Amino acid sequence: MRPVPAHLYPFEGKRFDLDGLSMHYLDEGSGPPVVMVHGNPSWSFYYRRLVTALSPTNRCIVPDHIGMGMSDKPGDDRYEYTLERRIDDLSRLLDHLALDEPITLIVHDWGGMIGMAWAAQHADRIARLVISNTAAFPLPADRRFHAPLRFTRTPLGGLLVRRFNAFSAAATRLCVTRRPMPREVRDAYTAPYDSWDDRIATLRFVQDIPLAPTDPGYAIVAATRDELHRFEQTPTLIVWGEKDFVFDAPFLRQWQKHLPDARVVRFPDCGHYVLEDAYEEIVPLVQRFVAS
Repeated sequence: MRPVPAHLYPFEGKRFDLDGLSMHYLDEGSGPPVVMVHGNPSWSFYYRRLVTALSPTNRCIVPDHIGMGMSDKPGDDRYEYTLERRIDDLSRLLDHLALDEPITLIVHDWGGMIGMAWAAQHADRIARLVISNTAAFPLPADRRFHAPLRFTRTPLGGLLVRRFNAFSAAATRLCVTRRPMPREVRDAYTAPYDSWDDRIATLRFVQDIPLAPTDPGYAIVAATRDELHRFEQTPTLIVWGEKDFVFDAPFLRQWQKHLPDARVVRFPDCGHYVLEDAYEEIVPLVQRFVAS
């Protein structure tokens, strides 16, 4: 992995052993715990500004999924790149940390499916939810699977991801819409994925997206959807980039259907990496919400 400048990522990570694999995670600050779960192809770097802002008053836990960020990047012979395994990894880390207070859970992208599946099994441990451009339910009926993601699942698409880092590199340009991402920030996002072997998870994540009831993981997605009603009374903040070309309006409508009392803050000019596009507004918004 290429180094990331300390002024962008000024944290000393910790390590957790998962059956001989090393999961990297941030554990910054003290106070009521805030757990942040990233998606693909980002890593804990995505939450850097929230960690800096919240750690003076909260304990911020931010794991890098196996194969992502600063965690180990094993081959298929050493790790099952599946939704079930991701949820189990998160569960084992949080059990290891033995957090003794209810958690504020912050999720984005595929981290929403992982984090909310864990939350559905531990609803009594959730104090608040912060949700942005993600899903915890099957593909909405009025939304087709996004064409570039379909292409990524083809042999040619997989080759482009593994050989040229196409998925991570494209995200740094296409997932921000308010302003271009600075070069050093783009480099930081792609830094963990600097070789064929280190890009395995960015591809496996896409290949593992369950679209039909016969797909591995679909039962977990459906079961999580069926448990979302447990969070109807949980204080929930939804921050949504409306120019996201994957998690778009049909996904937001589903969240509003399942969590009708959630506060929704829309950012009409922002994309999938909404925390990059609108950090000036979102960081203080989340600070106030977590402190409330």
